Amino acid sequence: MKTTFTRRELLAQLAKAASVSSLGATALLLHGCGGSSMAPPPPPGDGYSGTDGQLLDEIEKAGFQFFWEQADATTGQVKDRALAAGNDTRTVSSIAATGFGLTALCIGDQRGYQPNAAIAARVQATLDFLLNQMQPQGMNGFFYHFVDMTTGARAFTSEVSSIDTAILLCGVLTCRQHFSQDPQIPGLATQIYNNVNFNWMLNGGTTLSMGWTPENLFIPTRWDTYSELMMLYLLAMAAPNPAFAIPATSWAAWARPSFSYQGLSYISSGAPLFTHQYSHAWFDFRNKKDAFADYFQNSIDATLAHRLFCISLAGQFSDYSADLWGISSSDSVKGYVAWGGPPALGPIDGSLVPCATAGSLAFDFPDTIHVLRWIRGHFPQAWQLYGYVDAFNPLTGWYGTDVIGIDVGISVLMAENERTQLVWNTFMKDPAVQSGMNLAGFQPG
Repeated sequence: MKTTFTRRELLAQLAKAASVSSLGATALLLHGCGGSSMAPPPPPGDGYSGTDGQLLDEIEKAGFQFFWEQADATTGQVKDRALAAGNDTRTVSSIAATGFGLTALCIGDQRGYQPNAAIAARVQATLDFLLNQMQPQGMNGFFYHFVDMTTGARAFTSEVSSIDTAILLCGVLTCRQHFSQDPQIPGLATQIYNNVNFNWMLNGGTTLSMGWTPENLFIPTRWDTYSELMMLYLLAMAAPNPAFAIPATSWAAWARPSFSYQGLSYISSGAPLFTHQYSHAWFDFRNKKDAFADYFQNSIDATLAHRLFCISLAGQFSDYSADLWGISSSDSVKGYVAWGGPPALGPIDGSLVPCATAGSLAFDFPDTIHVLRWIRGHFPQAWQLYGYVDAFNPLTGWYGTDVIGIDVGISVLMAENERTQLVWNTFMKDPAVQSGMNLAGFQPG
């Protein structure tokens, strides 16, 4: 069944109400959300007996199992979502889940989760299907967001997506480097990247469109404000075909609004926490600055502010504390929602979203690993075959039944980056990646 809205569609709708003051929005969003509910007192301690390293390995192994089992073994396309306990029968894939999945395959190869030959064969099959079946069905090298995992045909009325193509390409280029000695993988990866006409996606403007459909042509909304967009622009500026590349001036064309919360000032559009995480899963922004910001420090500050924001809601939702915090776009008892803060966004109801903290492991390890240990130790129903369920609510006893590919993906990749920096070190070897960073004007700092 289709997720009613994508994460970006939800944010676009919420942006229409941006004129509401922060205080007014907070009151509006929190009113009537069941905040008077009381959580039972938790047992003492975080309740998890293993080491931090053991928990990270469990997260990565479980996540890898999702990407291995919930993909079509012939096409390699990964399901958008699946039952957290396994035995899922849905057939819709998202290209973003496949992009995270390709990277997870590299992690699994490095860690020996499956034999090297089996993983390399899966990567080869995935890239071959992307290049020869799916890319021709898209438009100008961009891919449809949702597809049938077996045929590669467009699912629903989904768009040819610029940001989801970028996430897919990040996985493709990770494989180009990790399997650099493979006789097939680098060539397939190079052809996929070479085919993407990023300049077309500008649609005559200075910023990239969010996508295109055959029914309505270009989506009017653009990637014009700070978010997960950095990976898209960096890959687009570095496109190997000069006719397909966008100008380096595009890097300065999107807005970087400043936001302040409890003494922390950072760039943010007010969107959920994942927007501060996704580009950082592949691009290593540590100890680097462009003309505008240190984006790694920016994501640290965004994570710290989000923690303080959740704790500030403890009066309305008694489960939120230094032990339990973290909200990002996810499933909820009422369906898929974009929620978070600061400022308060969406129908916050006391739910916890484990990928919110897992996706920030590299930004604030002590605080995020504490939450993940606490959930693992105190809420056994929140851990299933493929790791943490997408979301759950300790106040009501609601547990999501699904995992979502992109949420599993950000958890796996950031856990590995925190442990060994494998994804960063592998991805940043790619000449195109280095070119994009140079074109954007990044300097050590």
